[in-house]
Amino acid sequence: MIASNRGPWKEKVAIIGAGPAGLSCAYYLATQGYSPTVFEKDEEPGGMLRYGIPSYKLEKDVIKAEIDIMREIGVEIRTGVEVGKDITIQQLREEGYKAFYVAIGCQGGKLPGITGETLPGTTTAIDFLHKANTGSVKLSGKVVVVGGGNVAIDAARVAKRSGAEQVTMLSLETEDIMPASLEERTEAREDGVVINPGWGPKEVLGTDKVQGIVFKKCTSVYDKDGRFAPAYDDSELITLDADMVIFAIGQTVILKDLLKDTKVEFFRGVYPVADKLTYQTAEEDIFVGGDVYTGPKFAIDAIAAGKEGAESIHRYVQHGHMTIGRNRRDFIELDKENISVESYDNSSRQVEGCAKRDDKFTEYHLTLTEEQVRKETARCLSCGASVVDENRCIGCGVCTTKCAFDAIHLYRENADASNMVISEDKFSAILPYMVKRTGKILFKKK
Repeated sequence: MIASNRGPWKEKVAIIGAGPAGLSCAYYLATQGYSPTVFEKDEEPGGMLRYGIPSYKLEKDVIKAEIDIMREIGVEIRTGVEVGKDITIQQLREEGYKAFYVAIGCQGGKLPGITGETLPGTTTAIDFLHKANTGSVKLSGKVVVVGGGNVAIDAARVAKRSGAEQVTMLSLETEDIMPASLEERTEAREDGVVINPGWGPKEVLGTDKVQGIVFKKCTSVYDKDGRFAPAYDDSELITLDADMVIFAIGQTVILKDLLKDTKVEFFRGVYPVADKLTYQTAEEDIFVGGDVYTGPKFAIDAIAAGKEGAESIHRYVQHGHMTIGRNRRDFIELDKENISVESYDNSSRQVEGCAKRDDKFTEYHLTLTEEQVRKETARCLSCGASVVDENRCIGCGVCTTKCAFDAIHLYRENADASNMVISEDKFSAILPYMVKRTGKILFKKK
């Protein structure tokens, strides 16, 4: 087990959910000297990394290798255990657990609230991708995907690669404001997915099973204040034949009885309310993080939240201060409209090549070539902002002399606040003090 100089610690910590946020929290707790326990209701850990992202984008053996490392450094993962059903938080407290990190993600898909949305043959993208990632999915006929985000793209591409003859993806947004990235849309089209933007679902057709779906023209997605408020032209309709309809219009939290009989408060009924810096809820030993707190975001956001959650839990169980010295991330955005930039490196990112694979669900992106790596590392990635942690920086200026690239400079904004000595002239101020101090020490010894 790897332990920092702050551990090992004997306090037991429970992490609920083995997705990117929960595993990140477990990892950072383990490196601090804890032996956290992760409770996961599914058969395998990984969360959306395993059950949501297709294998051709993230190989499952890569996830397994990372999780094996976590087990080696002291993380215990108990799969097939649903907290709130198989065991409660109170029972875990009685077993000696001192803190809880809830990171169950947004594992439920949303439905649009239209006629026929629950007919056999309809499903959500979350459920469809979960099924596809736990076994082989064989499709045929026509599939319609409703939604315009990256999850909709994943569902459409998986459907096409699983044998669907025709896959059509329709979204409220026009292509210029569609949430799915240009890269994702390009690769979906290369797979044969037809993308038809600017349409919203009106009703699903069928009696015993899906037979088709009707869409109405979306004239605007947001109101004048930028809020989500789709407007439609009901006179302009299209009808598509469909053997399967996949809704990829959002995700939601499914808590069940997980936080029953706790003091945790909720926002919009399902999202736990917590301090935005510490992630601590109204129940002081319960912390939250990842999608269950923020709503659906990128995996890297959940990983970052897990790291902060680990720091909060460590402070809590060791009775430390919860906020002193924390990075509040209070960044001030650069006013790009009011600056003069003479020159900068504006080259685009290098794009890796692709290889042909016999298995459509095997990772096909190659690594960057040596020449591409050289070009990529030569790009300027600076945002032009320097953030000083006032809890750590004492203004000594040593960093300005150690930086080999002369990238760090100190400026005195308030001339009356202190007497700052420029690093180049520091010895003119230090030497007289050294002589004076040495004399005092010698005099005291005599």
